[in-house]
Amino acid sequence: MAHTKEALYSNKIFLNAALPLVKVIANDVPSLKKKFENAHAVIQVSCLDPDVEGGKVGMHFVVNSGEWLVHTCLTEDPHIELEFKSVEALNDFFKGNITLGGIPKIRGLKYAGTLVSFVMVLLKMADLLGATEPPKDEETKELLVKCYFYLLSSGISQLNKMGHPEIKDWTTKSPDRVYAFAVDNYPQVSAFIRIKAGKSRAGRGEYKRAMPFFTLRFNNLDSALGILMSIDDMLEATKAGRLVMDGGPEFGAQIGGFMLEIGALAK
Repeated sequence: MAHTKEALYSNKIFLNAALPLVKVIANDVPSLKKKFENAHAVIQVSCLDPDVEGGKVGMHFVVNSGEWLVHTCLTEDPHIELEFKSVEALNDFFKGNITLGGIPKIRGLKYAGTLVSFVMVLLKMADLLGATEPPKDEETKELLVKCYFYLLSSGISQLNKMGHPEIKDWTTKSPDRVYAFAVDNYPQVSAFIRIKAGKSRAGRGEYKRAMPFFTLRFNNLDSALGILMSIDDMLEATKAGRLVMDGGPEFGAQIGGFMLEIGALAK
């Protein structure tokens, strides 16, 4: 059965933009970080896809004593693997539409302790990204905004690489420009996407080689979560000073549209 474009877009976002957040969460949440201090394992998440060479797509992590490497490709012999039966099954699982037939095949019970810890990180990621209200404590707010920024910048870049019509048209017509996401007084909570002549690259942290062409800047974490969680209105937030568009509102509307697209594909 041929996949819809939407299914393939969602799959790419989950594998190459959302799942890499596991590294961020495992490093930023002390209770989870501790669980990987003595872990040495290659962990893969994949799904079967008869339409691609090899019949399978996925990504993997290499974990060594709490140090994580993220690889957006398959590896031959992972110690642990969560393998879904189809693109759609993986998408449904990470959207929260879990059915008995959609549970992944799990390999690597020999590494049961690390497997359980990994699942705990996945559950934390699902809890964060699936929240409908902002968290109460400052540390979790910071982590959630960071995850959203990383997801959005990487997601836009991944869709561009897949030839998403609107995003590809935007990058193809663009000179070398950097679009950034930022929160005042939180330089560690920032991300960017650099585009030029059809190519794109997402980055974490501040872009320091030059002033970004456009920055979507929030005055605090609560203001950021208001927009990122679709609680606040972008126009009202701009009027009230909770959101500042450094570079022109027309670019803010464009980025806002892409943000909504990523959100729709991930839910």
